[in-house]
Amino acid sequence: MADNKEKLFNQFPPVSYETWRAKVDADLKGVPFEKKLVWRTNEGFNVQPMYQRKDIADLKTTDSLPGEFPYVRGTRKDNNWLTRQEILAAEPAEANKIALDVLNKGVHSLGFNIKEISEDAIAVALAGIDFEKVEINFNSCPRKALELAKALVAYLKKNGAEKKFHGSIDFNPFKRAFRHGADVEAAAIVADAKEMLETVKDVPALRCLAVDSVVFNNSGAYIFQELGYALAWGAEWLTLLTEAGVSADAVASRVKFNMGVSSNYFMELAKFRAARMMWAQIVEQYNPAAKDSAKMMAHAVTSRFNQTIYDAHVNLLRSQTEAMSAALAGVDSITVTPFDVPYKTPDAFSERIARNQQLLLKEESHLDKVVDPAGGSYYVETLTVSIAQEAWKLFLEVEDKGGFVAAVNAGDIQSAVNASSEKRHQDMARRKEILLGTNQFPNFNEFAAEKIENGGCCCKKHENEASCGCAAEGEASKALRCERQASDFEALRLATEHAANRPRVFMLTIGNLAMRLARAQFSSNFFGCAGYEIIDNIGFNTVQEGIDAAMEKKADIVVLCSSDDEYAQFAPEAFKLLDGRAEFVVAGAPACTDDLKALGIENFIHVRSNVLETLQQFNQRLLK
Repeated sequence: MADNKEKLFNQFPPVSYETWRAKVDADLKGVPFEKKLVWRTNEGFNVQPMYQRKDIADLKTTDSLPGEFPYVRGTRKDNNWLTRQEILAAEPAEANKIALDVLNKGVHSLGFNIKEISEDAIAVALAGIDFEKVEINFNSCPRKALELAKALVAYLKKNGAEKKFHGSIDFNPFKRAFRHGADVEAAAIVADAKEMLETVKDVPALRCLAVDSVVFNNSGAYIFQELGYALAWGAEWLTLLTEAGVSADAVASRVKFNMGVSSNYFMELAKFRAARMMWAQIVEQYNPAAKDSAKMMAHAVTSRFNQTIYDAHVNLLRSQTEAMSAALAGVDSITVTPFDVPYKTPDAFSERIARNQQLLLKEESHLDKVVDPAGGSYYVETLTVSIAQEAWKLFLEVEDKGGFVAAVNAGDIQSAVNASSEKRHQDMARRKEILLGTNQFPNFNEFAAEKIENGGCCCKKHENEASCGCAAEGEASKALRCERQASDFEALRLATEHAANRPRVFMLTIGNLAMRLARAQFSSNFFGCAGYEIIDNIGFNTVQEGIDAAMEKKADIVVLCSSDDEYAQFAPEAFKLLDGRAEFVVAGAPACTDDLKALGIENFIHVRSNVLETLQQFNQRLLK
């Protein structure tokens, strides 16, 4: 058998890049290679269709092993990440009940968000939990983080658990700046952070200096932006506190990165590899005494920005690929955001599915058994370096502006992220970015209004923050946007659902069989994005027959679906016969468009159309 395999390989001699390229150029038939096959990323660099050994020959990322500086291949020699679940109950007793239940279902990391801050409340919430086996994380209001730290440490000391505990407190003094546009004071940050570090000094595995770049991800930032700003944020902790007399080791060992994961599979995988490498090199510049101080602790959270209300189960596909990216990248822990977050508080079913998504990756795919499986991949190694380079440029830009605090107070970071969000919403409107089931291939007959319990907003910006003072006034222009990418299209469909009449779209298919079918499908998907009723047809022998059928169906919109060559004949006839009884649309952008417009035909839909704006205009005219 071995000999047969060797002979098989010998029958396929190596093919040079030049030979491959010549074949590709021939198949492209004159279309430029760079235009057709080279992908220009939003991160600002090109991705080739194929990579070779020579592409990574000079890269330093392949010189280390997992667990070795600069940790591009991971900070440890195993890949057994922690499966984390957020405990949504605010009352300590209820939170404890839920926590103990999910710990028997494959969870090894818990996220608490209890409202009552006291030693007694913490004792109730953590009762029965083995600190040596379970990671404990607390999300809190920035104003209460120090109070929480004191209560937690007091509880741990009383129970002799200081050395057993491992987890984090999400002390994020920039939270109000990003949610409300409020300014931050460096002096106040330093004072609170120093007191925080002094408070937790006897609990070595308690991370309390947060870098919550997940907020950038959920606001629509591109990958290089999240990474660049996360590094600048982390470096600000180091700069502020070392200048205040705290050692680099004491600071770096307390920083925890909470990062988002979008659906750009390989790019996200490469992002975390680049993040560890760059963070290690940043920490090294502060001359820590211990090499391990340069290890990044990274928690990954699947994105909310790309989640949808309609066809919500597609959210499971998005979060699954996102979790897989993070797992293969070697993060320390992962939270899979439940699929129903955009429209309600997650229930037991959706939380179970979210847990099981990670268990599938571990128990069935065995991703926890292999360390850095992407290491050495020509493609991934190249992506890792390319993302690192773009993020480093952004990091240096922030440093040149005076550091992270200065950039936040000036609104520069928020402005850049909001600009990216706006660009991505526009790309969504034009279908340059696709969310399956929302702006492409929607379920025409799905209705979602009745299932929405939170107004269609999953953003924590709308939580009641008045009790802790976090809703202080700020400059709205300096706050991050929180609208999901699907929000504009969802508003269209919800408007349709709430309207007294649901517009009917009739496909007048005639002429060339292939073209009329293709354009009817395109048009059905186009108008289905607004939740209109779609009436498709196999075809009509005459235009008169089609118009009569449309009027019989009481159509509000009639879409002519044929070939470009036939539109010159069919469109004027159909427009005249329709005589204003319904909106008339031509599916395509034929050469005779100007002639048709001269006859009064105004509506044309095609691949270059702004789908969102077009449908908004129809909504304004049709909904009553």
